[in-house]
Amino acid sequence: MTDWTPYTARARTWFESLRDAICAEFEAIEREAGSDAAFAYTPWQRAAVEGGEGGETGGGVRGVMQGRVFEKVGVNVSTVVGDLSQDFAGTINGASADRPAFSATGISLVAHMANPHVPAVHMNTRFLTTTRSWFGGGADLNPPIPYAQDTEEFHAALKLVCDAHGTDYYERFKQWADDYFYIPHRKVHRGVGGIFYDHMECVGPDAWEANFAFTRAVGEAFLAVFPRLVRRRMGLGFSREEKLRQLEWRGRYAEFNLVYDRGTLFGLKTGGNIDAILMSLPPEAVWS
Repeated sequence: MTDWTPYTARARTWFESLRDAICAEFEAIEREAGSDAAFAYTPWQRAAVEGGEGGETGGGVRGVMQGRVFEKVGVNVSTVVGDLSQDFAGTINGASADRPAFSATGISLVAHMANPHVPAVHMNTRFLTTTRSWFGGGADLNPPIPYAQDTEEFHAALKLVCDAHGTDYYERFKQWADDYFYIPHRKVHRGVGGIFYDHMECVGPDAWEANFAFTRAVGEAFLAVFPRLVRRRMGLGFSREEKLRQLEWRGRYAEFNLVYDRGTLFGLKTGGNIDAILMSLPPEAVWS
């Protein structure tokens, strides 16, 4: 089996550089709005997992900013290595109770905006290894007040990336996002979609390089398109009713992340930092 350690290190370096670029851009937006808000970074170490078998190491850095434009935005990078718990190992691609070893590195971002005209957003990309190795991730837009222009521009940026790496990527990954980011008990989608991909398997170095290039391109596309949408809408006035609409939509977002999101479950089951895992939850929400 290929030793994926150097590949995990390369992926981690990229995720950290993407975090730095995103956080710098978001802080620049705050300064444009007359705010001196900045990210506060908190390192954490991975806790031992009950039922795991030794060797648990790793951790990450949780970055959070609360400002005038970004009511709450979290950008986390984590890299963890060890054994999955016996009861969870069988649910993960390429792992089992007999072969529970895994590694994972990735970046996860969720932004909840102060102005309801500015869309909330989620972006995550990751590289995991068990007896197999693969990339996954994506980005999706979650506006409480959708604008067709913003939706089309966001999707166009992701489609451009997908088309450059696979002729069927956009349609497959867009559909995957539509299916995944759906709240069955509400019978609504979480937002206006984007792309979602998983188990992009690396059967050797060439496949790894190709999948890594696509994952980098997804991150770069997000960094290019989302700040444009923020700057377009952040100066708009809004009413009390529009703010209430945003708070109600945040409640739906919280429901999805706590009930259905696989990333939340993975983090909790692998000894991740609780605050980093739950940074996706909005600072304020209502349920009508």
